[in-house]
Amino acid sequence: MLTKRDFVVALVAVSATLGVVAGAAQAPAVLPPTAWDWTAIQARETKIGASRQVVRAPTATLDELEIHITTLNPGQTSHAPHQHPNEELLIVKEGTVEALVAGTWKRLGVGSVIFQASNHLHAIRNAGDGPATYHVVNWKSAATPR
Repeated sequence: MLTKRDFVVALVAVSATLGVVAGAAQAPAVLPPTAWDWTAIQARETKIGASRQVVRAPTATLDELEIHITTLNPGQTSHAPHQHPNEELLIVKEGTVEALVAGTWKRLGVGSVIFQASNHLHAIRNAGDGPATYHVVNWKSAATPR
């Protein structure tokens, strides 16, 4: 005979199973091999220049891969110095920037690569006379501090 306790245990088990199934169904798909054509990435004008969002999705080995491209007008800063748990890589596409790296401002040009480690204060600003564009790649993994 089915007791009240058995019924409650079964109800909890079914609810938990349905919750897991629903959560899995809503989880974003893992990013497959992909290529993005520069001319197809839509630029969104901002107060300081422009921004292009490339992707924000989980991969086979990362909880999240986020890639965007920022263009700063002369003299502009993307934002005040800040820090976050995820690491990020910046690659200068055009112009001259100054990047705050490990407490020091570094002047860098086209082709330069900047690595910002987890929870270190960082920033970037346009130090040239024309636009400065850089690609930003940041990621979160199981090892990323919360």
